[in-house]
Amino acid sequence: MKTSKLLLASAAALCGLMFSAVVSAKTVQVSLETKEVDLPIDNKGTMYKAWTFGGTIPGPVVRVTEGDTVEFMLTNGKDNKNSHSIDFHAARLDVVTDFGTINPGETKKFTFTADYPGAFFYHCGADPMMQHIARGMFGIIIVDPKNDTRPKADREYVLIQSELYPNPEDRQAMMDNKWSNVMFNGGVFKYDPVHDTNATKWLQAKPGERVRIYFVNAGPNEFSSFHPIAGIWDKVWLSGNPKNEMVGMQSFTVGPGDAAIFDLISPKEGANAIVTHSLRAALTGAIAVIMFTKDADPAMGHGEQILVR
Repeated sequence: MKTSKLLLASAAALCGLMFSAVVSAKTVQVSLETKEVDLPIDNKGTMYKAWTFGGTIPGPVVRVTEGDTVEFMLTNGKDNKNSHSIDFHAARLDVVTDFGTINPGETKKFTFTADYPGAFFYHCGADPMMQHIARGMFGIIIVDPKNDTRPKADREYVLIQSELYPNPEDRQAMMDNKWSNVMFNGGVFKYDPVHDTNATKWLQAKPGERVRIYFVNAGPNEFSSFHPIAGIWDKVWLSGNPKNEMVGMQSFTVGPGDAAIFDLISPKEGANAIVTHSLRAALTGAIAVIMFTKDADPAMGHGEQILVR
C-alpha cells in the first residue's frame, strides 16, 4: 500500500511537471515589414540607401522562449522596388515554401516552434542574398531557455557586426569583399567616442555587474574574433545554447551567419572596448566602448535599451 501511494504521488508530481511545461509554452505573433529607406551610416550623418526590416539597421529584436510557437508574418512594403524574404536561423521549415521571395505589397505567413535556445541570425534570403544582407536586411532572434541554469545577467546588450560596402549597387565589390568599414549595429564607430568624437553613445554598466552580450555576425563575408579589450569573457555560449558553454575566453571566433552569447564582468571602474580583433575591421568601425561606472544609467541594458539605437 505504501509503495502504491508513493507511485501515485510520483505520477501526480510528474503530471504536474508535464502540465507546467505545456502551459508555459505560448504562441507569439511576430510581424515585420520590409522598408527600403535612406539611413545614416555613421556619426556624421552620411546617408546610405538601405534595405531593412522595419526601417532600421539592424531590424527589431525578436525574443521568445524555448518551446514557443512563433506565428510569423512578413510584409514587403508596397512602395519598395525589390522582392524580399526572410530566413530565420532559429526555425526548421521548407526553404522554398516558407523562405521564398515576396513582391512589393505582398505578405507571407508561416509558423515554427522555437526548439533550441540561443541567439540566432535572421536575414533576407532573396537573390542576390549577399546584397540584401550587405544593405542592412538582418537582425537577431533570442530564444531564452525555458529552464535557464545560467547566472542571472544584470544587463544585456545586442551587438551585430556587418560590413559596409560604399556603393550598395556594386554586387561585384561584395563578391570581391571590397568593404570600406565594419560596423556594430549599422553604424561606423557607433559606440566609440575615442576614435570618433561625433559619437554620443556607448554601453554602460556598474563594476561587478554581469553584462550579457548577444552577438551576431551578419557578415556577409568577414569572420569576427570577438574580444573585450581590458577584459576576459567570463562565459561564452556557442550559438547561445546553454549546453555549449566555455569559460574564461580571451576571444572567440564567430563566422558570418553565426552567433554567440558572451558574459563580461569588470571588477573595477573604467572602460573596456569590445572589438573584433581582426584589426583592419576594428579600426574602420567595429569598436564598442563599455563604461563601468558607479553612476551607470539604470535604463541602459534593459528593455528596449538592450539594442542601443
